[in-house]
Amino acid sequence: MKLKKYTYLFTLILLFNLKYNAQTVYAQVSSKQVQVGVPFEYAIVINANPNNYTPPSFKDFDIVGGPNQSSSVQWVNGQTSTQMTLSWALVAKKEGKATISSAVVNCGNQRFETNAIALDVTKGAATNQQNAATTDDKAQYNKVSGSDLFIRTGISKSKCVLGEQITIIQKVYSRLPIVGFQKVNPPTYDGFYMQLQESPTKGKIIQENLDGVVYQTYEVFRHTCIANKAGKLSLASTECDIVVRKQTNAKPKNIFEQFFGAAGYEDIVVTAKSKPTIVEVMALPLEGKPLSFSGAVGNYSYKIEASKTELKANDAFNFKMIVSGKGNLKLVNPPKPLLPEGFETYDPKITENSNTKTFDYLVIPRTEGNYVLKDLDFSYFNLESKKYITISPQPITIKVLPPDPNSSGAQVYTPQNQVKTSDNDIRYIKKGNFELVKTETEFFNSFTHILLLLLPTLALFTTLIIRKNYIKNNSNLALVNERKAAKVARKQLITAEKLMQQNNKDGFYTEILLALNNYVSHKLNIAAADLSHENITNTLVKKQINEQINKKLIATLQTSEYAKYAPGAVSGDLQSVYKDTIDLITNLEEHLNKK
Repeated sequence: MKLKKYTYLFTLILLFNLKYNAQTVYAQVSSKQVQVGVPFEYAIVINANPNNYTPPSFKDFDIVGGPNQSSSVQWVNGQTSTQMTLSWALVAKKEGKATISSAVVNCGNQRFETNAIALDVTKGAATNQQNAATTDDKAQYNKVSGSDLFIRTGISKSKCVLGEQITIIQKVYSRLPIVGFQKVNPPTYDGFYMQLQESPTKGKIIQENLDGVVYQTYEVFRHTCIANKAGKLSLASTECDIVVRKQTNAKPKNIFEQFFGAAGYEDIVVTAKSKPTIVEVMALPLEGKPLSFSGAVGNYSYKIEASKTELKANDAFNFKMIVSGKGNLKLVNPPKPLLPEGFETYDPKITENSNTKTFDYLVIPRTEGNYVLKDLDFSYFNLESKKYITISPQPITIKVLPPDPNSSGAQVYTPQNQVKTSDNDIRYIKKGNFELVKTETEFFNSFTHILLLLLPTLALFTTLIIRKNYIKNNSNLALVNERKAAKVARKQLITAEKLMQQNNKDGFYTEILLALNNYVSHKLNIAAADLSHENITNTLVKKQINEQINKKLIATLQTSEYAKYAPGAVSGDLQSVYKDTIDLITNLEEHLNKK
């Protein structure tokens, strides 16, 4: 009886503690960013029946309203819950950082303290700007501050290892009633494998207290993500067009709006964007990494199964490798079974069921004998122990009987050691390391290919060198005239020859004189104004020209000049004059070019 009495008493004490532990008392404000002279609301929410309370110290604030009291009672599934709210209208006295201290609430024999709230007080707007009712004011009124509506990215872990599974949630926080969504851009997380998950609060707007401020929240996206590369990965921003309901200053248009209050609110579209978030992904350690590791991270179990352990050759059986557990199961690659020689297999059939992934291989043995399926390990990285774990299942013995000779699909498999080589027969496929020898030459990377690639470059450099020499040789006008002297004289002698055939003595001697003067002027670099017999003779002497050639040149010039100015007094054979002139220019050209 005493035991029952103490048990009953203990149950009552436990229920009493549970009752009062379930009571919650907290403080909240309408905004944590307030202005000097602009009222805001401070409230204490009590989910119980209080005896009395002590408000906080409002030393940095003026009380312009309150305390106001409201209460509500709810019946849910036969249970009653009571909530009381005490609120004050406050105005900050000065700008800067301000704190509202904790309030004390007594409920029964329990004493509760609310949370202290830190506020950021900024400079207030001018009075005339607050009271103006213009179009610009209305546009400003329709704006929603970033503290009243925003998107927050929540991650289960800010640091994880490569292949570890984390949860990323995009949630809308609003101080205004959420009406709906017009445009939602789904997030893309570069460097992560993403899988969309259904939210536990799908389609519901939940109230949430964030740093002392109550918001209406709506979960937009919930993803299960697995990092596939190491480093500091940035989660891109998510952008949404959210329709919220906000109070307006517009006056009612008619009596119905005035009566029902329809003109007091309007629905506006606000674009909200989350801030980029960094997730640090650490690479898996190299120390102790087994060869059988293929990227599995988490906590797994592993086993292998064979549908048959005794069968005939050329018959098929199913060989299953089953991985179960929690982690990046969807990214686990199929293990590569090391089967005995003479066993054929194909790509596995992969099935997933809850936390189990099965790799089902179809295997066909081609030769009889007893075989052991072993060395089929599976390795994964354990997040709790931070170590690699290798699971080695028990080997499976497969007994293969001789094939059915009457089977139409029977195939004969002959091991390599039983193949008899013959020069005229097909040999067994060569195994091991061997070298390949080219039997045909390819144009690519051949000598001809490389030469054809180099030819344009060589042609370009040759052209540049020739052009450079041409410019250099033609930059000196005196040297150019010297090189062209014989050519110019030859053209005038051709004209003189035509005049000689016409027996035109005056024209003939004129061309002979021009040919000699131009040749001497260009060849000896003597200006036409300074072209006298004395200058010609002195220049030829300096160039060590034969005296006989010098005299003959002067004589020919005198004869031509005499014939030009006294044509009737000159007599002689024009043919011999023409020939002597050609010989004279030829001899001068030979002697001058040797110098």
